[in-house]
Amino acid sequence: MATVLSVSGSPSATSRTARLLRHVDDRLRAHGHEVVPLDVRVLPPEALLHADVDHPAIIEAIGLFERVDGVVIGTPIYKAAYSGLLKALLDLLPQYALTGKTVLPLATGGTTAHVLAIDYALRPVLSSMNPAHITPGWFTLDREIVVDDDGALTVAQASDKALARVTDQFSHALGDFPTPAAPIG
Repeated sequence: MATVLSVSGSPSATSRTARLLRHVDDRLRAHGHEVVPLDVRVLPPEALLHADVDHPAIIEAIGLFERVDGVVIGTPIYKAAYSGLLKALLDLLPQYALTGKTVLPLATGGTTAHVLAIDYALRPVLSSMNPAHITPGWFTLDREIVVDDDGALTVAQASDKALARVTDQFSHALGDFPTPAAPIG
């Protein structure tokens, strides 16, 4: 099966976005995929803010993107856009870092007013990085993600079903798209 990089663009240590991604990771593992989690918030802030592509942690993160077959990108939505933390990482990646990759964009937010942020803010940036395929994404309202006192995650049933559907589509797509040649130019 495929190797998937699961990237959380949330700056919060108690992030619902990251917890939702780990939920998706479990489903992908159940499909037989190897999943490598990457929480952007653990990368050195000075390396991200100063665009230090020679920093060992950034080199390692770039290497993760190179070695995987697929990428799940998760982000909270702030002011109708994906997180600045995620943007800082995406800006440090090589222009065609997603060449040959299948990508699943996911987002969380406090209001349905942000539901289009995946398609109008995140998808264009991901598309510019030359992925083989970007599967349909999913936006989950914060109130549909509940974390109990023990850290257990519960996702509202309707949202969890939709999330399972897009995760399964992503899993299927990982096997359907051969790696294309690098873009010319």
